[in-house]
Amino acid sequence: MCMNGGPCATGTTERNAMNMSLRTSRPWRSPVAFLVVGCLAVLLGATGCGSDGGDYNPPGANARVGPVLIRYAHIAEPPDGPWEQGDDAPFYVWFFNQGQEPDRLLGAETTVARSVDIVDADGAVRGPVVLPTGKLVELEKGHAHLLLRDLRQQIRGGDYVWVTLRFERAGEIALQVHSQVPTYVDEDATDAPGLTSPSAQ
Repeated sequence: MCMNGGPCATGTTERNAMNMSLRTSRPWRSPVAFLVVGCLAVLLGATGCGSDGGDYNPPGANARVGPVLIRYAHIAEPPDGPWEQGDDAPFYVWFFNQGQEPDRLLGAETTVARSVDIVDADGAVRGPVVLPTGKLVELEKGHAHLLLRDLRQQIRGGDYVWVTLRFERAGEIALQVHSQVPTYVDEDATDAPGLTSPSAQ
């Protein structure tokens, strides 16, 4: 009890002092928060970034379905010529779930392949891919990814095809994605056998 029977302010003063101490002893919180947000913005293609101040255009198709951001969706580059009928072509894509609940990628389909499987890094078929909230999930080489099985047509570097992705919560979305132009091909060259540049589409 304080004097005059009034409420004692000592507890409030101590709490204020503790709060001030916490703020001054953890100055890293704000810089780290800005760093994380900035990195996600770059990774997800939300903003144009570059060391020279220019815009950065990430490869592949970018889209959103519900709270799920889709980035860099593309068919892997043909290894030594176009993907031929009957080939299995890897499909790579990144996801970022901005929702309050986890979601799952259940599968995909396309008219240019007999089926689309979700596979592990070694090619073994696996189940749905969990998309936790607030976490980047990369389906790419060396990780779980999608595989277009038994192509029904030839696909050259730069060709575009439609792929539909199915999510448990977010629903479906159809994307027009391209087969990555091989690194061994000049993107301005359109006379290379079996290969085309995206600009020629």
